[in-house]
Amino acid sequence: MSARQFKQYLRLISVGLILAGTDIGFAHAISPWDVFASGNHVAIIRHALAPGYSDPDHFDLKNCKTQRNLNHEGRLQSERIGALFRLNGISQAIVYSSQWCRCLETAALLDFGEVIELPVLNSFFENFERKDAQTQELRRWMNEASLKAPTILITHQVNILALTGYSASSGEIIFVERNPDGSVTVVGKISTLP
Repeated sequence: MSARQFKQYLRLISVGLILAGTDIGFAHAISPWDVFASGNHVAIIRHALAPGYSDPDHFDLKNCKTQRNLNHEGRLQSERIGALFRLNGISQAIVYSSQWCRCLETAALLDFGEVIELPVLNSFFENFERKDAQTQELRRWMNEASLKAPTILITHQVNILALTGYSASSGEIIFVERNPDGSVTVVGKISTLP
């Protein structure tokens, strides 16, 4: 086994121990934050607390008043998520967001500067027939993205579930590694609910 392969092997074991909750010495040397900052990973966040279910019948993408939006607690949660990134050494990040207002507001309140709208992150909850094609498009985007700088994606529960197989709670951070075959591997999760 080469030195590079051995190092990768140790990293995988360490990440596995963290995910398993094992409390032994070197497992604490690598956290989801360390892995995220190393490149080839993204943090996917479900938008913060926005009371309700789905969107109103009169939903208009260009009019936030017609959408389900963050409440006061959701706005505070978004600010805390941004502070959590900074507390863990992430002072700069590229932030992409769904075009839904609750995602854009979550992204803006992280306070990393410009938020880039990325339509492939838009919810397909009301148009579930788009699930497979949109998830494949997101995988393609992730394969082509640089990911050299910390990259954050703000999206919806259905999108995260389709991509990772995991159902995220409001404001939950899912750390994923992109794989050469276009799939992703969840390497950590952090709930940010109060």
